[in-house]
Amino acid sequence: MAARKNKPAAPGGAKSPKPRVSGRKPVVAKGAARKPKAGPGRPARAGAGGRRPAAAKPKRAPIRVTAEAGAPVVEDGLVRINRFLAAAGLASRRAAEELIEAGRVTVNGEVVTELGTRVDPANDDVRVDDQRLKKEPPVYILFNKPKGVVCTNARQEQRPRVVDHLPDVRGRVYTVGRLDAESEGLILVTNDGDFAQRIAHPRYELAKTYAVLIRGKIDDSELQKARGGVWLAEGKTSGARILVERRGRDRTYLKVSLKEGRNREIRRIFARLGYPVLSLKRVRIGQLTLHGLGAGRYRFLRPEEVSALVDLTRRGGGDEA
Repeated sequence: MAARKNKPAAPGGAKSPKPRVSGRKPVVAKGAARKPKAGPGRPARAGAGGRRPAAAKPKRAPIRVTAEAGAPVVEDGLVRINRFLAAAGLASRRAAEELIEAGRVTVNGEVVTELGTRVDPANDDVRVDDQRLKKEPPVYILFNKPKGVVCTNARQEQRPRVVDHLPDVRGRVYTVGRLDAESEGLILVTNDGDFAQRIAHPRYELAKTYAVLIRGKIDDSELQKARGGVWLAEGKTSGARILVERRGRDRTYLKVSLKEGRNREIRRIFARLGYPVLSLKRVRIGQLTLHGLGAGRYRFLRPEEVSALVDLTRRGGGDEA
């Protein structure tokens, strides 16, 4: 990588001040070349002007969009750079930190590698790979996912995706959590990372309710095991609220409410107990239901619905089963 030319000394022999972004923390390009120390065994700078040969740039990983949230807004109107990237629909907070550390993010023309850097969303020129970002207007969608539709945004995916059912939605959006391909029902879609984190993360205890059909006539003792928590590969589940709607000779209809979201958790719980899940449909998240919304259809949430959901996460999520 080419080294920077030495700047002329400030009057009085004082060192020139380090560059700053919007009057905040110093911004230094990661991996910037340093002046080599004199001594035996150290090669001299090559070429005119004292420049070293430029190193080959590493291949950049593609940006992935997920549903994780960023840090809170600071009272002075500035936000942490990783939160701004998430709010722009570009990446999760964690993925944004990787972009920053890789030197792919600039603010007002300066490369930023400090994770604590804050920016002014209204005035600062924030770019990733030289593409300017703007905070997108927040989008909140309730979608009734049919079977066979997947919750990934991967372009190479051959199966129909949730985002393929939203042709009139502009900008980059993603699902809040996931439903596996064989499951159906209510799923939220957004570009708001903070909102997605509140809805999906177990610590906010927002209840999600499912209509579940299992094979077999399950007895009360087995239901108590599911209610109290079942050991899976990654540990014991936190338990579930379960109501029996109907028992048949060879199948049972249940309403199951969870406040955590492990991968295929309900299917794995009942498979562990010996009762395979035949169908699974999410019917409620907080106060939201699928009322009047057919499979494959969607609608935008009203502002009061978004506020009510966020308020639920502040109060512990409620019980819905």
